[in-house]
Amino acid sequence: MDGRDLVRSVKAVGSAGVSQGLRTVRAAWRTKRADASGLPARGAERARVPGPVRDVEPAPGGGIVRFSRSELRIVVAVNGAVFWGWDGAGPEPSYALAGGCPEADPRAVLEPDKDGGWRVVAERVTVVVSRHGALEVRTPGGVTLRRELPPRWWEPVGGGVARWMQRSEVAADARFFGLGGRASGPRLRNGTYRLWNSDPGRAFGPDDDPLYLTMPVQLVVADAGTHLLFHDTSWDGGVTLREGEEGAGSGHDRAGTCELRMDGGPMRCWAVVGTPARVLHAWTSLTGAPALPPVWALGHQHGRRGFGTEQEVRRIVTGYQERGLPLDAVHLDIDHYDAHRVFTVDKERFPKLPQLAADLRGDGIRLVSVVDAAVGVAPGDDVYDSGTAEDVFVRDASGRVVRGVGWPGEVVFPDFTHARVRRWWGELYEERLTQGFSGFWHARNEPTSFTAFGEPTLPRSARHGLEGRGGDHREAHNVHALCMAMAAYEGLRELAPKERPFVLSRSGWAGLQRYGGTWSGEVATGWPGLRASLSLVMGLGLCGVPYSGPDVGGFDGSPSPELYLRWLQLGAYLPLFRTYARARAGRREPWEFGDEVLAHARVALVERRRLSPYLLTLAHLARRTGAPYVRPVWWSAPEDRALRDCEDTFLLGDCLLVAPVLGPGADRRAVQLPRGRWYDTATGQAYEGPGQVLVDAPLSRIPVLARAGAVLPVGGDDGGLELEVWAPARGRTGAGLVAPDAGDGWDEPEIERYVSRWEGDRVVVEREGVDGLSEPPYPVRVRGRGEG
Repeated sequence: MDGRDLVRSVKAVGSAGVSQGLRTVRAAWRTKRADASGLPARGAERARVPGPVRDVEPAPGGGIVRFSRSELRIVVAVNGAVFWGWDGAGPEPSYALAGGCPEADPRAVLEPDKDGGWRVVAERVTVVVSRHGALEVRTPGGVTLRRELPPRWWEPVGGGVARWMQRSEVAADARFFGLGGRASGPRLRNGTYRLWNSDPGRAFGPDDDPLYLTMPVQLVVADAGTHLLFHDTSWDGGVTLREGEEGAGSGHDRAGTCELRMDGGPMRCWAVVGTPARVLHAWTSLTGAPALPPVWALGHQHGRRGFGTEQEVRRIVTGYQERGLPLDAVHLDIDHYDAHRVFTVDKERFPKLPQLAADLRGDGIRLVSVVDAAVGVAPGDDVYDSGTAEDVFVRDASGRVVRGVGWPGEVVFPDFTHARVRRWWGELYEERLTQGFSGFWHARNEPTSFTAFGEPTLPRSARHGLEGRGGDHREAHNVHALCMAMAAYEGLRELAPKERPFVLSRSGWAGLQRYGGTWSGEVATGWPGLRASLSLVMGLGLCGVPYSGPDVGGFDGSPSPELYLRWLQLGAYLPLFRTYARARAGRREPWEFGDEVLAHARVALVERRRLSPYLLTLAHLARRTGAPYVRPVWWSAPEDRALRDCEDTFLLGDCLLVAPVLGPGADRRAVQLPRGRWYDTATGQAYEGPGQVLVDAPLSRIPVLARAGAVLPVGGDDGGLELEVWAPARGRTGAGLVAPDAGDGWDEPEIERYVSRWEGDRVVVEREGVDGLSEPPYPVRVRGRGEG
């Protein structure tokens, strides 16, 4: 018996209460025993590299390059993305791809290269393979963006899963982004990042890694160009990044490096080259268009673990209404469940939940329910009984149902990697809809099992369906939450076909955007947590998940009035705008922080509602192009190194630049501007970029600047849509887009384009159409001085 595990067991019993503490101890020992007997022991291994090239076999889009000890398949797709897989690995089966592998580009050809190597030449990318298995990704102009050294495998002598390693080099000036939700970003510094969805078990800050949602997706930005790289394997692994140095070592550049080590799975990869917009567009075409949120989900949402009763919910809603504060949704956590069991209601505390939901909906407020990923072991409970009868729960290597620990006590886990189980789970949401809920947020779906020691998840030896292929939790863990989101989304499409599903998932994997979005999880209350919130949203957007946001105010503590207000002001410009905290934390209602904060909070909340048409337009653009709502300031100018290193400012779409206050005591802040003219939306002051300017940031607001010439759809004073136009610089024009979507249905409106220009002494706005220019059908309000 491991002495450290014994100490942890004693501590767990003392800290969690005797009953729950003993459960976590038993669960930890069960996991340890299950893996000891259910996983093959790793003994002697032999190392392998591809060896020298032997022959090639051309095929549509590329071909197969055979080496003495492996083979490499390369295919360029019609969208410009390039796939390569070692040891016979193909693009499918894959949880990331939407609709299967795209068609191969018939124009891409495999041809000989110098020194016995080969290359695949396509319109947007060239891939060069050396005679020993190194691989280079080049721009159409021949500039190398990434060099992959020959991979290495370590294979068990007696057979089994091979672990592998891939080293890569990038330009000395390159910067790394992505890898899912990382609190230390958005730019990823030197270090190792684990690829294993993890519940930290406490409120987290910028130094905590990994978190709930990891993805092997890198976006790399350099002077020579931008590229995205996706290693399509869901096994546990890690990425070690090291930025390069220019002029290092007697004037020579030192390349940036990336080393990926994986415990198993196929060795296959996708790469996309181009501008950031083109890269995200191609990535979305591979992994699926982002789900379109219902209109109300772009408003302000409020929740708390520990609302306690129906009366408390009504009291909070009345507080918003009496103070004239916009509110669009209320989130209920596990305390509204009966004994914390999923798909149940505590009838004593919420005796008339459907009536509460109906009353709130009458006031334009939706009710959103948490949905736990585990099912309480409770014979007589409808969900547990039906799941047992349908044999949906994960089993261990010996065939026994795996039991863990969750809020209800002992729990079991549906195997979401099985289509039959997903159908069963999706049908359960009918109970939630009957109760009046309009949206759902999935929690503890990494999956998490409370444990006294070891990792808080299922045994690695636990068996999963994996769409009929069969496998264990080593492969299924990272896609568990993705498959749960798929089950909910597809179930809701069947149960409420006229409404867009609203699904938030704390965990996930590549392709999560097809089913919904995510939130920060349990971010720590404090200024570092505020900064981490922005990092998570920006990083996830660059991985293809555009709809996300933090728990405003932090999850665990009591923010100062200043911190709360600055967090609220940031949240008002993020895709998901939710105030939320745990039961033992301080309150998050704006009126709890004094009259001054309340007045400033009202301004932020009203402005969020006014921007609803613009946010809805960004949602439609994200669905069609993959462009995130929140974009780094280098989005349109990645070659600008000052912008590339800017992490405390972001673009909201093309039209607005938001500079949140991320530290205490500030009433001014420096803002890094992209090229062009920018207007302070509060004062009308014009600034010229590129460059850094000092802008006022009083407690009442954060700096928000509008691009000269921008045409923004906003809510008018009469409740209708109007166009807010910021005057272009003299001699220049501007533009903006509008998605006129007033409902929550499935009709995708035509995107309208408007242009702005000077005509004499006035600014004119016109709509572009197939028949030419015409007058806008909406009121127009021109702002900005437009001198020069």
